[in-house]
Amino acid sequence: MQFDYIIEKINNTELSTSPFLHLELNNLFTPEHFEQLVRAKELNISDCKNDKDLFEKLFNNGYKIIDFPGCINDHEEYIKWHEHKHASQKINTACEGFGIVLRLKQPESTIVRELTSFLESDEFIQCISRKFGVQADECNYDSGIQKYLDGYEISPHPDIRRKALTYMVNLNPSINSELSDHHTYYMKFKPEYTYIKEYWKGNKNVDTCWVPWEWCNTVKQQTKNNSIVIFSPNNETLHAVKAKYDHLQYQRTQLYGNLWYKENPCDVLGRAWESLVIDQSTQRDESGISRLIPWRIKNYIEAKKASKTDKKNHASRDY
Repeated sequence: MQFDYIIEKINNTELSTSPFLHLELNNLFTPEHFEQLVRAKELNISDCKNDKDLFEKLFNNGYKIIDFPGCINDHEEYIKWHEHKHASQKINTACEGFGIVLRLKQPESTIVRELTSFLESDEFIQCISRKFGVQADECNYDSGIQKYLDGYEISPHPDIRRKALTYMVNLNPSINSELSDHHTYYMKFKPEYTYIKEYWKGNKNVDTCWVPWEWCNTVKQQTKNNSIVIFSPNNETLHAVKAKYDHLQYQRTQLYGNLWYKENPCDVLGRAWESLVIDQSTQRDESGISRLIPWRIKNYIEAKKASKTDKKNHASRDY
């Protein structure tokens, strides 16, 4: 296959550890392949008159709306919302967005069809699996080219436990895409919220959940075009997206793929983020989550509480 060099690149790239274990590789495709891909008619959808025209072009080029976290699947409902973006619409209480995602189902360009075949090959799947110690034969695989329209948002989350591995490749058909506001954030919990990952770590039968943006700090963003990030989800793999850009000129476009465990490793749905809150000023914990948190983290929370009290007392003194 003409894309076999990608396997060698992935094999030769060392894993990064900040903010969590992952592989990041720039210049994934050769310049020639990258130009062919972003100029393919399925990817290079531009100069749309309005949202209705955009959807017509997307549908005519083989895209279908898919069910996706944080999104709706009714393009007419999306168009109505997008006319008045200030209107409040929430899919998840940790988000403000109202997104829609489409996947390319019927590629026609030769270069895109060949890439699709490569991504579905055993050689590629085994390559990414071995890199993270995932047993591919224990998983189901899906991949495709996806477009994420303006308003798409998914707040910080580590991915559900059934996901064994995920990868994202930026394939944006705009030379200015790196300056746009639609890229993936890679994050870590703020110190006062690290107890949540400890709760997840100690309760592997309970699934994870989305959390509010303000609970996390951004370590980096994947802004580079023609770059790939791969990781195997765990309790620390926080990432998020909030898309605010003009999708009539081009659309946020990614190669996106996942390995899913055939057997779900957890049997309890994730708690809503609201139930994970511990009031550090009063230590009220009506949900009972503190019983499941290691003592070291409890001591940290207690220290933060004491520190806040000291600062308050200090600020109230008369000089």
